[in-house]
Amino acid sequence: MGCRQAVPGQRGRCTGPLDSAPVEWKRAINAALRRATGYEVRRVPGLGSRSVWTGKRTGPFAQTLPGDRLVTAPAFILCSLRSGSTLLRVLLNSHSQIHAPQEVHLRHVAVMFTSKWAERAMHERNLDLTALEYLLWDRILHRDLTNSGKEHIVCKTPNDVFHVDRILECWPDARFIFLLRHPGAIARSRASLRPSVDREKNSNRIRRYCEAVESARRTYPGHTIRYEDLTADPVAVTQSICEFLGVPWEPEMLEYGRFDHGKYGAGLGDWKQKIKTGSVQPAGELPDPKDIPPALQGIAEAWGYVPSADARRVQSPVEAS
Repeated sequence: MGCRQAVPGQRGRCTGPLDSAPVEWKRAINAALRRATGYEVRRVPGLGSRSVWTGKRTGPFAQTLPGDRLVTAPAFILCSLRSGSTLLRVLLNSHSQIHAPQEVHLRHVAVMFTSKWAERAMHERNLDLTALEYLLWDRILHRDLTNSGKEHIVCKTPNDVFHVDRILECWPDARFIFLLRHPGAIARSRASLRPSVDREKNSNRIRRYCEAVESARRTYPGHTIRYEDLTADPVAVTQSICEFLGVPWEPEMLEYGRFDHGKYGAGLGDWKQKIKTGSVQPAGELPDPKDIPPALQGIAEAWGYVPSADARRVQSPVEAS
């Protein structure tokens, strides 16, 4: 198996499927590229066996210059799948100063050079692939915000939680809202939406998201809320978010059905009938502790939805007496 080129910012078509390359071969070439250039090669998704490689930065990106960022202090909702983020989005989007658009999926919006001449031209402007990606990300949010006529933008895409460091690299003034929900309830909600998915695979997927949320909470400052509190007392929770974002609270936020929030659908946000009612609905009963999948027990304890193992050991003698 061979490849005509595998250099930063350029594509090299392989003579066979990329997945069939020996692991040692891929590690060696990536290690050499990282040492020499700060890039590594990756397969562009969706191309099947016709693998196209493109350079992906692993080191510091080009310095930000004046005018590179048009969006100031964007806020991001960091959460798991099926955690009530669409409800939170439409409540915030009902505020006269806050634009909370449909999901953006910036993590999967990328750029590439298709010739060495383009790479050379951009590098003369101090623009590497990452700097160009961040310019694109910023322009996407700025376009949405400008078209909304509002002043602040709050983005919600659950997979944002897997690239928080890159969000901060792009916008050092970014702000975070951490949205928690009982992990067992998340798994139950997703299972009802996708009943064909294996129970263990479903809980492991939810665990990945929840652990990423918890890691972000421990690493970065922000404002934490719970879905259960949002549905039980939407006034108090939305007031706390408005205070965090530096805008006055508006009671109209709770009447989100009066406003246009764009299309609901897969890849854009929750599309179930509950969100389409136009008003905040009860969260429902929490799962019984014994029904929590084993993969989610730890995060349920960390978030305070069930007592920790240590707390249970302390309580058990008292309960026994």
